[in-house]
Amino acid sequence: MTNLPRVRSQSFATSFDGILSESDPSEELDSYVETLTRAEVQQVLRHWPIHCRDAQCPPETWGDPAAWTAWLVLGGRGAGKTRTGAEWVRGIVRAEPGFAESAVGRIALVGETFAAVRDVMIEGPAGILAVYDKRGETRPAWSPSLRRLDWPNGAVAHAFSSEDPDSLRGPQFESAWCDELAKWRHPTETWDMLQFGLRLGPAPREVVTTTPRAIPLLKRLLADPRVVVSRSRTADNASNLAPAFLETIVGRYAGTRLGRQELEGELIEEREDALWSRDRIEALRVEAAPPLARIVVAVDPPASSSARADACGIVVAGMDPGGLGYVLADASIEAARPTDWAERAIAAYRRWSADALVAEANQGGEMVRAVLAQVDPTVPITTVHATRGKYVRAEPVAVLYDQGRVRHVGAFPELEDELCDFGPGGLSSARSPDRLDALVWALSHLMLTRAEPRVRAL
Repeated sequence: MTNLPRVRSQSFATSFDGILSESDPSEELDSYVETLTRAEVQQVLRHWPIHCRDAQCPPETWGDPAAWTAWLVLGGRGAGKTRTGAEWVRGIVRAEPGFAESAVGRIALVGETFAAVRDVMIEGPAGILAVYDKRGETRPAWSPSLRRLDWPNGAVAHAFSSEDPDSLRGPQFESAWCDELAKWRHPTETWDMLQFGLRLGPAPREVVTTTPRAIPLLKRLLADPRVVVSRSRTADNASNLAPAFLETIVGRYAGTRLGRQELEGELIEEREDALWSRDRIEALRVEAAPPLARIVVAVDPPASSSARADACGIVVAGMDPGGLGYVLADASIEAARPTDWAERAIAAYRRWSADALVAEANQGGEMVRAVLAQVDPTVPITTVHATRGKYVRAEPVAVLYDQGRVRHVGAFPELEDELCDFGPGGLSSARSPDRLDALVWALSHLMLTRAEPRVRAL
């Protein structure tokens, strides 16, 4: 059969070791296929390493337990990372050649949140259940209430959230799939707890699929000699992406700092001229805030609500009686109508029992106040006007960080990306730093203006 794909012939030979010789697998491929039934040919063609891209092909070193412990799959948005992770889970459960020498029975699925595990890793269009649909095989049974997948052969996968690292204390596994690690709320703590649980089987291993961000854990993994790394770009998966996405998003961000990270899958270190440092933010990160004297919600509204409009920055921050600031939440929203961002801001105000809502009014002051009042006229609104440039306004707040006077309660990846990419000329992408603006308004209102504090509990 001459139409069998040859692009994966070397992987085919490695995966089916003993069927083809290692010397020249391509010459033996056709003669071997002629001995197969139609069903067997279809099974071979469905084998993921035969038709996946090189960056999606699993490391072919399962026979050497000392070779690697983690496979780090770095890629841009839509580059096929989720499909890679889902196919890997399927392969190790079935002990397919190139994946595992024997079936793996206990797996951890770890994502940013439980909703992300469910909606992306399990039920998503490229998730675990979807790759079974493509083959007509018996799918695993998904029990959302138990947060587990059960395969007919007895294999079990449990879902975990990076919001709760302690949930990984106790359980033990043979393998794990970690998705979007760079967005995890508690990356280091969750990763460390997972490592203690990977203690079953002859060679516990894990796959990490993520768009890169320059967080300490990801840099640590890249420096680990036992971590195998593969990389892919959004454009590599163009045949599976909407043409409109490629034309608008790729065309708009190609070549920019943001595009290099989100589309090319590059690990972009912070700018040398950035006002904020990732190391500084990381050193001052805390899991919870103490009782706070004041809490405010700051809003940086967009000038319009079109699909190409800037985001509406919404940041919640507080200050304790000793004068330390705490960033509590990033509730920013993209491409939202005025009523949508107003409802989001008012919801944050209520959720955090804030003292005031601070809104920039340069983009139509009365309109901003009217939109917010339409949602809830009882909320006290303080409007602020930008009379200086963004960089000049941001400098005093960045100094507060340098002085160790601001803590981030948890992780806020999008906000922190803006902070560490903001220099004298603005963001590298030339986009408006809306999340940063909201944070500057919040902390300026709390810490750079005088107000009478009062003790309160969260």
